[in-house]
Amino acid sequence: WEASDDVLMLVNKQDQRRSTAFLLKHPSLQIRMRSILLDWLIEVSEAHTLHRQTFYLAQDYLDRFMLKQNNIEKGILQLIGITCLFIASKMETSKVLQVHIEPCIKKLDHLLSFLLVLQTLKWNLCPETALSWLNLYFQIASMSPNSDLLEPQFPQDTYLLMTRLLDLCILNIEALDFEYRVLAASVLCHFIPLERVEKASGLSKDVLQPCLNWMAPFVETVGCTGSMVLKEFTNVKMEDRHNIQTHSDYMAMLVSAILSGQFPTPPNSTEKNH
Repeated sequence: WEASDDVLMLVNKQDQRRSTAFLLKHPSLQIRMRSILLDWLIEVSEAHTLHRQTFYLAQDYLDRFMLKQNNIEKGILQLIGITCLFIASKMETSKVLQVHIEPCIKKLDHLLSFLLVLQTLKWNLCPETALSWLNLYFQIASMSPNSDLLEPQFPQDTYLLMTRLLDLCILNIEALDFEYRVLAASVLCHFIPLERVEKASGLSKDVLQPCLNWMAPFVETVGCTGSMVLKEFTNVKMEDRHNIQTHSDYMAMLVSAILSGQFPTPPNSTEKNH
């Protein structure tokens, strides 16, 4: 696509605003429970060599489900989460996802949760995710005039760092306050010039600035983790390895980012004098 207008045509139909009403609807849940569940789903995704998009579909299903339900108890949160991942895996691949969960969760419970999730989502199972927007924007921003839109045009090492930042952000419940396309474009701003992001996404700096400000502690935390090495997976082609969802110590990183945001690094002695 040569113009960002083509991208924006998708927005009204496929991008939905999320909200921190998540917690108001489920008063018995603590903020960290969503983070812990998503972190576990990332770990399961890597163990089963699922694509990143599979995890992000599951995250979208989970959040939409929770925003439409009320008073979900923590005892069934894991069941809801793995059900969302199971549905996502069927949408993305032909794999049969078999994950050991608590013995008390019977096959009937799993079937009922499967039907409940599908009904709650009204079978809307193909949304644009934060990752799909990131992939689209990065692809457009990296293309030359003669590039093939369907062939990846971006370096894998940069993509790995981008997805690590997006993973970390999406684990924080405050990410629900931003549209997926804004999250994706804000991540991209930390890796390529703002002007290219604005052109690729059609989003101005004024629109992105609140998210950029919120994201700053996460960027700092990811920057402290160093470079990433592309992991090897059995039966996964080299050119597809970067698409496999991988797990990092996200919970520790999340705590670090939150503390960094609450207690900013003080200026050095030279800055204090200005």
